[in-house]
Amino acid sequence: MKTTSREEFEKQDQFGIGAPNEAYAQYFIGNSYLKPLTTPGASAVFLANVTFEPGCRNNWHIHHATKGGGQLLICTAGEGWYQEEGKEAVSLTPGTVITIPAEVKHWHGAKADSWFSHIAVEVPGENTSNEWCEPVSDEAYQAL
Repeated sequence: MKTTSREEFEKQDQFGIGAPNEAYAQYFIGNSYLKPLTTPGASAVFLANVTFEPGCRNNWHIHHATKGGGQLLICTAGEGWYQEEGKEAVSLTPGTVITIPAEVKHWHGAKADSWFSHIAVEVPGENTSNEWCEPVSDEAYQAL
């Protein structure tokens, strides 16, 4: 369900929005928030609830791996977008699960008129890394 009110959104978001995502702010247009759900290194899989304010999106990026790797997005609250390079954007709503294989250039974020959260799952793999690319242009985003 779309919501522009942070107060109303926080009632919908079962995991909480967490702290400002300052470590990765340079790779986002708008404000995002990060709430780790597992402790890095304590589990083979890292999970975090990532929250985007209306209009916030991350830059195009690629999850590299020589084997395995990639990312899963489990949408939990609000409405957002996911897009792979060369493909149409996909509308994201609670319950949507997106499987992103390694080496696929993509971006994700909130719709212009809604807060949005997803659980991001880093898929284990060999020689994994993340490459941040160019921002999603305002023109391309506003055309959605």
